[in-house]
Amino acid sequence: MDERKRYTYRFTVAEDAIDFNGHVGNVTYLQWMIEAATAHSESLGWGFEQCRKLGGTWVAKSHVIEYRHPAFENETLLMETWLEEIGKIKAVRRYRITKARDGSIVCEGETEWIFVDSETMRPMRIPQQIVEAFGRGKS
Repeated sequence: MDERKRYTYRFTVAEDAIDFNGHVGNVTYLQWMIEAATAHSESLGWGFEQCRKLGGTWVAKSHVIEYRHPAFENETLLMETWLEEIGKIKAVRRYRITKARDGSIVCEGETEWIFVDSETMRPMRIPQQIVEAFGRGKS
């Protein structure tokens, strides 16, 4: 994979991410993944507004998250995301969150995103400009 198409950033776990078990709550990981997908798309020039100008938007079809190690308040984490594949109407995005201190994997995830017409919410072909920006065709 073309490494420049990966998007990575570092952040610190905030107090409001902690659940009743004393570690990051499940829903928070999903929120972080959606934030990472949005930031990655924006960094390539294809955020929400740019997609809407082409008449489309992304909706999630499915999410899969596999938890490996818990994360705690004030820990520094690295979020990495990339498109595993992009097809005619669907893109599969992968995520990996690791601990900055030792590289251990906190969780990995995958979202299947469908590109839809922003008016009808029916699937539409992903514009070629977007496919080229992410640099991934269906393998």
